[in-house]
Amino acid sequence: MPEPITPVAFPPNFLWGAATSAYQIEGAVREGGRTPSIWDTFSHTPGKTAGGDHGDIAVDHYHRFHEDVELMAGLGLGAYRFSISWSRVQPTGRGPAVQVGLDFYRRLVDDLLAHDIKPAVTLYHWDLPQELEDAGGWPERDTALRFAEYAQIVGEALGDRVEQWITLNEPWCSAFLGYGSGVHAPGRTDPEASLRAAHHLNLAHGLGAKALRSVMPARNTVGLSLNSSVVRPLTQDPADLAAARKIDDLANGVFHGPILHGAYPQSLLAATSSVTDWSYVLDGDLRTINQPLDTLGLNYYTPTLVSAADPDRQGARADGHGASEHSPWPAADDVDFHQTPGERTEMGWTIDPTGLHELIMRYNREAPGLPLYITENGAAYDDKPDPDGRVHDPERVAYLHGHLSAVRRAIADGADVRGYYLWSLLDNFEWAYGYEKRFGAVYVDYATLERTPKSSALWYGEAARTGTLPEVEGA
Repeated sequence: MPEPITPVAFPPNFLWGAATSAYQIEGAVREGGRTPSIWDTFSHTPGKTAGGDHGDIAVDHYHRFHEDVELMAGLGLGAYRFSISWSRVQPTGRGPAVQVGLDFYRRLVDDLLAHDIKPAVTLYHWDLPQELEDAGGWPERDTALRFAEYAQIVGEALGDRVEQWITLNEPWCSAFLGYGSGVHAPGRTDPEASLRAAHHLNLAHGLGAKALRSVMPARNTVGLSLNSSVVRPLTQDPADLAAARKIDDLANGVFHGPILHGAYPQSLLAATSSVTDWSYVLDGDLRTINQPLDTLGLNYYTPTLVSAADPDRQGARADGHGASEHSPWPAADDVDFHQTPGERTEMGWTIDPTGLHELIMRYNREAPGLPLYITENGAAYDDKPDPDGRVHDPERVAYLHGHLSAVRRAIADGADVRGYYLWSLLDNFEWAYGYEKRFGAVYVDYATLERTPKSSALWYGEAARTGTLPEVEGA
């Protein structure tokens, strides 16, 4: 049944926020003792990003954070999810903190609280200090140990004022795009390393959660954000169902298995036995990873459609994760990926709010009683100012209306969804796509860095202030 366009209320304490990440917006990559992360190195390597773009300046949030906080306050947002730059706080990934780096985040948090905006901290959004990558990166166990030390440093510095904590953002991307397909930093293409990285990211989450809780007030919440895929088979043929199970294990089970249930799926271990023997999973690791969660963040953009491999079928390998001759899916050469039907964003991703509802309800079953947050959801469009300088983006308004309606349906169906963070607050550096793709609710003129709220920002701000979904023009 089509969604009604009349406003319907969300729960009164529902958190309306927006999200960003450090490397995508901060700039100031050589200030305050910060040293290179893997994304500094990767983006300065010829051919790795569109147009050779990099985050040296990005949108200069480091110097303009007060302006950005005032923007959020003016829109009526109640929360802001941002990430910490590890190499700004702990430049080598080891040893004591650089206080000037922590001071930046202290000022940001204080400014948010002064504007009645709740800060939500993500400790890791893909920007590993380059020195740790030089020592082996996420495929090495030591990186998880270093992460725990970093988590304790940041928790001690900000835990008295920040209540919502996220250890990792989308570890799937860190492991499988960074070490499998190579389309993300550090750009390695080793299937076995990608699975090792996945395990050590899981271990980092568990160790990091313990470290945070050791230094923070008990009222604070600790979770992580997963970009769990909604994996659908092309047909109900047993071979296609088996393909969907394999990709579901590689996209989802590899993380929520140990994190939520204390074990990797046996089907995952069997399917990847030709790539790795999993001997790096040591005694006690799964207990450490299986820390109690206070919340779980879900990031959603588009569903995944798969089938058993057929060389004669069109659409194979359209997995939406960037052009590469290397697959991010280890031991899955027998699976084809297909473009799902329907309207698409500038990323080529199909718009399907039913997938978000499906994802929420799945985790409502996987982790009953665990509060959920949508920690990323949004769309890229080719936004341009009109002659008056205003930026109209009706497609994004419709996208947000559809996906927020799906969240509201899930709540009505019994899911405990506590909040929604729109991706993204600002147009920014979109990883390997450089500055070509605009996800922001706020338009950024990259020449002047002037910020202009788009019509979607104004629509979303009204939703945040009223707790209802405003009508959509032309709907």
